[in-house]
Amino acid sequence: MVGIILGSHLLLSVPTCLMLLLGLTIITALLGRWGKLQTIGIALCSVALGILVTEMDLSKVDDGEPSRIERTQQYFLHQRSVLLQRLESSGLSDDQYAVVAAMALGDKSALTHELKDTYSKTGASHILALSGLHLGIIYALLSMLVVGRRWQLITQVAIILSIWAFVFLVGMSASVVRSAVMLTVYALLAIGHRQKMSVNTLAFTAIIMLLVTPKALFDVGFQMSFMAVFAILLFVPLFYRPFSAEYLMTHRIVNWALGMIAVSVAAQIGVAPLIAYYFGRFSCYFLLTNFIVIPAATLILYLSLGTLIIPSIGVVLAGIVGLLNTTLLYIAAIPGATIEGLHPSVMLTVSIYGIIFATYYLLWLTIPKND
Repeated sequence: MVGIILGSHLLLSVPTCLMLLLGLTIITALLGRWGKLQTIGIALCSVALGILVTEMDLSKVDDGEPSRIERTQQYFLHQRSVLLQRLESSGLSDDQYAVVAAMALGDKSALTHELKDTYSKTGASHILALSGLHLGIIYALLSMLVVGRRWQLITQVAIILSIWAFVFLVGMSASVVRSAVMLTVYALLAIGHRQKMSVNTLAFTAIIMLLVTPKALFDVGFQMSFMAVFAILLFVPLFYRPFSAEYLMTHRIVNWALGMIAVSVAAQIGVAPLIAYYFGRFSCYFLLTNFIVIPAATLILYLSLGTLIIPSIGVVLAGIVGLLNTTLLYIAAIPGATIEGLHPSVMLTVSIYGIIFATYYLLWLTIPKND
């Protein structure tokens, strides 16, 4: 990431970057006896790699011909327009259609400013942007349809191919691509019975995405998506430390509520400084909102699929989306729903994240683990 930032400001040729990376790699390889120096060398190689991929991206020449991936994406986008027309003809009102189109197919063009503002004030904007929540729901649905573990390799490959087809269908935004890469790694690790989701998995996903598209680092969606998942991976285990596994297994409602609270608070911790920096806003009732919108999002995604197959189901879908919109309007109207006018500087935003991670470290040391 440091290399990508430097590469966007330095004017170096690709051959120069290659020579720099090659030289640092040779020097690092020769430092095998000195572990600390070799670690520094590996870090410098990573920075040089970031500079190289940035300069290669800047030096690309567009010949006007769409690539194979672009042609595939155009085909899936055409199919999406067909599905959107089917949803539009299922009896949904304008606002209801706008929410379903955004949540199910990634099309935000029908969202009005008022509707976006309502979801933003209540802290529910994340369900309008396709992300890990939506792909996780789809992955869970496809996994439930697979019976048995006899053909686990084949079924996991089929599920992942379906997920990536959906990614192309909804336009390949940064958040949905990140989620798809992580789910792909998750599925591969599940086959090998390894640890499925960790900070290393998230870092590996970021490396893959940035090697392909270095400019994604400066995308707001990319930053918020990764910070949300990073915070979830760090902070959620803290919420579970005081509780034993046996207690959570025997108290399912407590386990469900704790999971909702942990994920909602952790994600908010991760993205709140970025939201304040880019949008100048903090949503005060995000926890209440998530207890409503996450179950609603699951129902809406399932019913959207059903509506595409059986249009008469659209009546039920319209009722749930209408109730969700009305509820969020009520929450947005509560006094103190948001704190406006927050525009921290870059240094202050970085400092806030420093305080957050220092607090995490202290909590990890002080909260006893209940085995």
